Amino acid sequence: QVQLVESGGGLVQAGGSLRLSCAASGLSFSNYRMGWFRQAPGKEREFVATINSISTSTYYVDSVKGRFTISRDNAKNTVYLQMNSLKPEDTAVYYCATRRPVGVQRVDVHYDYWGQGTQVTVSS
Repeated sequence: QVQLVESGGGLVQAGGSLRLSCAASGLSFSNYRMGWFRQAPGKEREFVATINSISTSTYYVDSVKGRFTISRDNAKNTVYLQMNSLKPEDTAVYYCATRRPVGVQRVDVHYDYWGQGTQVTVSS
């Protein structure tokens, strides 16, 4: 069975940094697009970032561009989200997810498997 396990969340001061990790098992990791999403209390789940299977293309929501970097290590079956210059509005539960190849242009939809989430709290 596919399993995604996020780690690296925690409490950080505004302006600080965190690196989230997501370890995948039960799938051919190198064949899948990977994404990061987040959800704050009372809000809908929001797309944050995605990376294609061979690390040649990335996309970010506007609010994190220039601050967050998504990357992956296919040899380790792991995707990362480096978060710099954190703001209180980044506070949320962060989830990683996988997407098999699909014939659509949008990269923020059609993810099939999800991790349990890791809490990121940014204090002001």
